[in-house]
Amino acid sequence: MQTLLKTTKSLSLLLLIAFFATTVKAQEIDLLLKGGHVIDAKNKINSKMDVAVKDGKVFRVAADIPASSAKKTVNVSGLYVTPGLLDIHGHVFHGTETNYLSNSLDALPPDGFTFRAGVTTVVDAGGAGWKNIDLFRKNIVEHSKTRVLAFMNIVGGGMRGTEAYEQDETDMDAKLTGAIALKNKDIVVGIKLAHYIGHDWEPTDKAVEAGRIASIPVMVDFGKSLPPLPLEDLLLKHLRPGDILTHAYRYDQEYDKNGKMIEHKQAIVDVKTKKVKPFVWEARKKGLIFDVGHGGGSFNWSQAVPAMEQGFHPDVLSSDLHTGSMNAGFKDMANLASKFLVLGMPLADVIAASTWNPAKVIQRTELGNLSVGSEADIAVFRLREGDFGYIDASGMALRGKQKLEAELTLRKGRVVWDLNALSAPLAK
Repeated sequence: MQTLLKTTKSLSLLLLIAFFATTVKAQEIDLLLKGGHVIDAKNKINSKMDVAVKDGKVFRVAADIPASSAKKTVNVSGLYVTPGLLDIHGHVFHGTETNYLSNSLDALPPDGFTFRAGVTTVVDAGGAGWKNIDLFRKNIVEHSKTRVLAFMNIVGGGMRGTEAYEQDETDMDAKLTGAIALKNKDIVVGIKLAHYIGHDWEPTDKAVEAGRIASIPVMVDFGKSLPPLPLEDLLLKHLRPGDILTHAYRYDQEYDKNGKMIEHKQAIVDVKTKKVKPFVWEARKKGLIFDVGHGGGSFNWSQAVPAMEQGFHPDVLSSDLHTGSMNAGFKDMANLASKFLVLGMPLADVIAASTWNPAKVIQRTELGNLSVGSEADIAVFRLREGDFGYIDASGMALRGKQKLEAELTLRKGRVVWDLNALSAPLAK
């Protein structure tokens, strides 16, 4: 009898252990985003699917993954699930100096302005040069939850000021910049040239040479040269396939002392005919990348509307984030994405231009997608219907019926933004 009792107890214990083992195995998923519509350009997904996360990585993307297999399930029905947005033109070299956008008060700390818009990776566009890339790494990259990368300025001192520093050609060393970029290739994804006002191509050519040395693209903020340099020459004679023209939909006009208009930062759309200029189409065919770079003064409906009507869509959506843009017409990346929905760009294309396209441009194809095994950087958006207004850099408004709003953002599989407590348990 005692032997039978011991056997029964042992069997019960084994069954209990087996039950818990099965339960643990059944709940192998850490977090399950269930019921959403997934858009993933790399993997050609644009349909209702669930996304499972385990150990900070994408574990599975499929229809009807059982909630019982997850330790935690978040209902995202009616929402859009995408890779975390990748903003390739921000200014996040925040500091306490009076410099323009290099270790300065005009640049913004990344974590305060990324996750709330669905952004998980931001690229600082030229704040640091070879002289202060180490400081940028120490102060910003290593202290941010957001993944932070950089376009390194061709100016050694970085973006410290348009007049005092960014005109100094003696501080533009292509070989040294290229070499330091290679040394920091874990974070440096490109070279930046901006704000040059001289009437020569030497800074452009130096930036391109640095990019060639490091095998990375060049981003150019073009204009302000006196007299103006031709945009056509920049695109067709100096830049390479894969190089980037930022502020693609900007139009600035100034007047000389005689009242004659000077078109410094030349438009891609002819201001008289409203047609995209022929050389712009040619540049796209050549492989040049056209980036939005909205900013506080670099996006105009007068350019964007006719360009979009003619099918000239941006390759990449980006912010030009700084103190002058965050409270102006730009606001955030979700708002920028909404503008292009209003302009007629399909939602899947808007998401691609904010995720997979920029990942390819900066040669970081491990980013911007929901491939199994990739880091679980994920955004969840609500597409609102209503009457919404959008402002450009000149203060002109356009009305629209749709607006994207970031509901949830995951970085390395952890919830870092939850607008409406979707992932939180209800209070008792």
